[in-house]
Amino acid sequence: MPQFSYKAKTIEEEVQTGIMKADNRADLTALLRQKGLILISAQQDKKNTKMELKRPEFLNRVGVVDRMLFARNLAVMLRAGLSFSRSLDVLSEQTKSKYFGEVLKQISQDVQRGTPLADSLQKYPKVFNNLFVSMVHVGETGGNLEEVLDMLAIQLKKDHDITSKVRGAMMYPAVILTAMGGVGVAMMMFVFPNLLNMFSEANAELPASTKALIFISNALQNYGVWIFAGLVVLLILLLKAIKTPEGKKVFDGLLLKLPVVKDIIMKVNVARFSRTLSSMIVSGVSIVQALDIISGTLNNYYFKTSTADACQKVQKGVDLSEVIAGYDKIYPSMMIHMIEVGEETGSLESTLKQVAEFYEEEVDQFTSNLSSVIEPILMLIMGLAVGVFAISLIQPMYSIMETI
Repeated sequence: MPQFSYKAKTIEEEVQTGIMKADNRADLTALLRQKGLILISAQQDKKNTKMELKRPEFLNRVGVVDRMLFARNLAVMLRAGLSFSRSLDVLSEQTKSKYFGEVLKQISQDVQRGTPLADSLQKYPKVFNNLFVSMVHVGETGGNLEEVLDMLAIQLKKDHDITSKVRGAMMYPAVILTAMGGVGVAMMMFVFPNLLNMFSEANAELPASTKALIFISNALQNYGVWIFAGLVVLLILLLKAIKTPEGKKVFDGLLLKLPVVKDIIMKVNVARFSRTLSSMIVSGVSIVQALDIISGTLNNYYFKTSTADACQKVQKGVDLSEVIAGYDKIYPSMMIHMIEVGEETGSLESTLKQVAEFYEEEVDQFTSNLSSVIEPILMLIMGLAVGVFAISLIQPMYSIMETI
């Protein structure tokens, strides 16, 4: 947003100068008028504008924790009697993210001009998604914004906790496998070449595993840079392909066929779907609007598609449990039956909350036990790798000794 150096006067004709950010000169005039100042002259700070435009995109990201603390702290301040603008100004100064602080200052200025908070948040879709904006809008309209913000904070915390647990559980095997790969490549390039060359020069009959090691070692020594560059290019192309609709569909479908990964994806998405839908219904959002919003927040292609389909069919009068039952490969039967009971008893929101809590506990327990499951598998992989190297090096030695 442009920054202006201005000169203004008070009602008592006292001249003041300062710097303020505004969309344009008219916006600056309105902001100063709210402070009891009349604009005399203003000049846009070109240097500051250029610096803002050059800011790297990765610096403009706001984490889940920042949004969670924003929702929770704003609810506390509003409940304590602070005004919107005062609360937002305080939060903009407290946040550690410089970009988020600037966003909150702009939102504070919008609110001072009479813009609803939800409309101000909607201007920053990369910071506040449709779910966040919609729930704030419902809270403003229904007069229970503090309660809605509390629910948003809980929702964001649950999402953050479940995602962190899954990432933490996957980090251990990823680090071990990466280290194994790095050690293997280093040995193939710097340790084995002399031994393998000795085997190839001995005119002894070499086993297939030794020949494979010689081939890989020579390839890494002669074309290591090109192989690495090729892998990087392949990875970039793969990531770009996954971002396309067809690529996303294929990739997510593949993940749902992997034994352990499938269970994690199902439980995480079911927990997120259930808790979000429950929170939105409690906030006063219609189930159709809630399903439409949720379909845009889920990451997996098949869960996103099923939720969008549910939105259309529920709007036509079909029960949610009936729609979900048609996707029994990704939604567990327990969830389908509980939703059906919730619809029959008129307690869908509380039933969905129970479903969310159940599967969140399942994910928690699964991630806690994952290390004990993965460790034997990693040990087996390491043993196989060591065994292959040992056989490939020891067996040729016996062949050479027999020729002596």
